Amino acid sequence: MENTSAGHLAAFILAGGKSTRMGTDKAFVDYEGRTLVERALDLARSVTSEVCIVGSREKFAPFAPVVEDIFQECGPLGGIHAALRASAAELNLMLAVDTPFVSRAFLQYLINQARGAPEAVVVVPRVDGGWQPLCAVYRREFADAAENALRTGRNRIDRLFDEVRTRVIEQKELEGAGFSLAIFRNLNTPEELEKEKSRFQPRFTEN
Repeated sequence: MENTSAGHLAAFILAGGKSTRMGTDKAFVDYEGRTLVERALDLARSVTSEVCIVGSREKFAPFAPVVEDIFQECGPLGGIHAALRASAAELNLMLAVDTPFVSRAFLQYLINQARGAPEAVVVVPRVDGGWQPLCAVYRREFADAAENALRTGRNRIDRLFDEVRTRVIEQKELEGAGFSLAIFRNLNTPEELEKEKSRFQPRFTEN
């Protein structure tokens, strides 16, 4: 039986990107002993038992239930649309596979903001003037706006935030709640990956 109560939450890991700059599928890049998709799944499962991957069924079926895009080759908006069309939950957390610095505490904060704003179709952070639509909560009705946009070749997610009721979590609010803005860093290139790995490498000095 579907659970469609107001607080019902599902999470979707968006893993359908082309990973062009990384040169290999980012989802399977190792970071601190786990692949990015494994890290993202563990994080999402820490806030809800209903977790799916949006991407290729062939690649990701061994890891979790998979949702494939209805509108192919349309970027992240196509993934969000497919997730919402497949979801039985009212609240839907979208999380990019390449954001390993997002914490469970932040996700819980984000979810609580969504539960406290029942009029908001989207609850999304904005940092340094830039939206974070791939670490946000969407109600299922956002799928209608997404589909209208996709059918007319408009694939930008943030352009839709003016068309629906949107709760923006601004930078000052995030900092006031104790969250570092660095949690939104993502890993796009081998150089970025190595830079992040080097942050945690022990440094030895000769006696």
